[in-house]
Amino acid sequence: MKRFKVRLRDFKSFLIGKFILINGIVSIVVLGLILTFLVYNSINFFRQYPIFDFLGGTQWSPTVVEKFGFVPLLVGSLEVSFGAIFIAVPLGVGVAIYIGELAPRILREAIKPVIEVLATLPSVVIGFIGLKTVVPLIKEVFGLSIGLTALSGSIMLAFMTLPTIISISEDAINAVPTRFRHASYALGATKWETTIRTVVPAASSGIIAAVMLGLGRVVGETMTVLMITGNSPRIVFSWLQPVRTITATIAAEMGETVRGGLHYSALFAIGLILFIITFLINLIADRYVSRIRSI
Repeated sequence: MKRFKVRLRDFKSFLIGKFILINGIVSIVVLGLILTFLVYNSINFFRQYPIFDFLGGTQWSPTVVEKFGFVPLLVGSLEVSFGAIFIAVPLGVGVAIYIGELAPRILREAIKPVIEVLATLPSVVIGFIGLKTVVPLIKEVFGLSIGLTALSGSIMLAFMTLPTIISISEDAINAVPTRFRHASYALGATKWETTIRTVVPAASSGIIAAVMLGLGRVVGETMTVLMITGNSPRIVFSWLQPVRTITATIAAEMGETVRGGLHYSALFAIGLILFIITFLINLIADRYVSRIRSI
């Protein structure tokens, strides 16, 4: 009977291992098929439109003069994304430090479920909340004619990425060995000094990974920025002006294009660039996550 249980346990471990292996292979194959699909349709675009005019173009007007300049979309995406990270990082890391090191246990157990619930909110709901709250507030505070601006998008995207930054940063803080804290206390450091000078530096790799994953979430977001950034494909270097991001362009224009046409292929070209950007961001984040496990 004991030998049978051992064999049954080994068989279960074998099945679980094969299941995980198959899922990994399927994920890689699907990722490869997506990349192949994007590249194939992008090649059709670059056969008809000069690549340097696309990458260096400053005008996106596909329906009037067939100008497919990528720069306005890139600038809009960078403004909204880095604005969101600029807002979310201090708040997210600060909350993670408080939850992981300073908060009483009862308060910690009350805050964590709330953060997890925020992560489940659909982006279209967050966009609607932004339309009804943030957009009118931005318009009134800054005296603008319209509140659909890059700043509005940054604020709501920061709200969306906070759960990611908080959760991963807290995991990194909790992964710091207890002996680090005890050694700091033994040298006469206070709780706050130990947190800032010992725990946070030791967890810096995980915190950076959290920021990078949050950036990846922001860059790939569609519905929220489509609803509240104004969708103006112009090069503007102000958070108080309407902008258009890469993702919003694809979502807004894909339904209006002719299948197989130049405009249709152009959207796949910017989709390919977005794929590469998000892949690199997540690759860098994965490198930093791997450092947490070596602490």
